[in-house]
Amino acid sequence: MNVLVTGGAGYIGSHAVKRLREGGHNVVVLDNLFRGHREAVPDGVAFEELDIRQTDAVTDALKRHKIECVMHFAALAYVGESVPKPLMYYDNNTGGTVSLLTAMDNAGVKRLVFSSTCATYGEPDRMPIVEDMPQSPINPYGWSKLFVERILKDYAAANSDFAYAALRYFNVAGCASDGSIGEDHEPETHLIPVLLNTVLGKRKSVTIFGEDYDTPDGTCIRDYIHVEDLVDAHAVVMEKLQPGDQRFYNLGIGRGCSVREVIDAAKKVTGNDFPVETGDRRPGDPPQLYANADKIQSELNWKAKQTDIEKVVQTAWRWFKGHPDGYGKS
Repeated sequence: MNVLVTGGAGYIGSHAVKRLREGGHNVVVLDNLFRGHREAVPDGVAFEELDIRQTDAVTDALKRHKIECVMHFAALAYVGESVPKPLMYYDNNTGGTVSLLTAMDNAGVKRLVFSSTCATYGEPDRMPIVEDMPQSPINPYGWSKLFVERILKDYAAANSDFAYAALRYFNVAGCASDGSIGEDHEPETHLIPVLLNTVLGKRKSVTIFGEDYDTPDGTCIRDYIHVEDLVDAHAVVMEKLQPGDQRFYNLGIGRGCSVREVIDAAKKVTGNDFPVETGDRRPGDPPQLYANADKIQSELNWKAKQTDIEKVVQTAWRWFKGHPDGYGKS
C-alpha cells in the first residue's frame, strides 16, 4: 500500500515509517521539520518538506505519490504549552487536520489512521479507561484532538466510502529495539528520556512532582506502551480498514507503573544512582491513568508485547547511549 506518514520525521512517526517498510508498504514522509528531524527519515524514503496546512501542496503530494492511506501523526503535543498557546494548538492540530482532510478529499484518498490521545478523556472518575467513557479534556491539547475526532465523524457521515481509525494513546515510551532511531525532543518532558538525560549528565537531578497521591508508593501511575507496539497497532488497524469503517481504540498495556517504579527501573538498567528530588504536585495530574485495551484485542487480535518496564527502558537506553546529543550526532 502507498502510505503517506505525516509527522514522519518525529518520534512516533519515524517508528511508524520503520514498521510500515518492514511490512512491505511503500512509504512517503511529510513533515515541516518544526520539531521533527530530517535524519530520522531513512535513505530511499520519499520526503516532502511541507506543512499539513499547505492544502494545495499536500493535495499535489497525495496525487503524485498515488497515496492510498494517510497515517497522521503531525501535531503539537506538549500539554503544558497548549495552555498559554491554545490558538497555536487549534491552528496546527485541528485546523491542520481539516486542511489534510481537504487535500485527501481533493485527491480521492479514502483511508486515514489518526493519532489521537487519552487526553480526550480528561480526568476520568474510574479506572481503567474504556473507549465509551465520557470525553471531557482539561487542556487545549486534548480538545484539539477531540475536535478532530468530531470532524472525522461528521466527514465520514457525509462520505460513506471514507474509512478511519482514531487511536487514543497513553504514555508512549522506549525506542527502536535495534537502536537505529529514537526519541529526541526539545524541550524533553517525557519521564524516561528525562531520567536517561540525567544519567548522561545533561540534567543535575530528577524531580518527582508529588509523592502523596493515593497510590501504593504515593507517586502517579501511568500506562507506558512501547513505541514499537504502538506503531504495530497502527499498521494492523490500517490493513483492516474497510470502506465506511469508523474505529476508536485505546492503545496501552492495560496497567500502570508508578513514577517511582520507572525511576527504579532506570537506575537498574543504567547502573546509575542519580539524584531524585521531590517537588509539589502539578495541577491537573490525576493519581492514575491506564487503559483498558480489550477492544482492539477482541476486534483485531492485537495486544502489546513489550510490557516489562525495565525492558522498555533498556531500548531507550540503547538509543540514548549511542546518541547522547540526538539525531545527526553520535
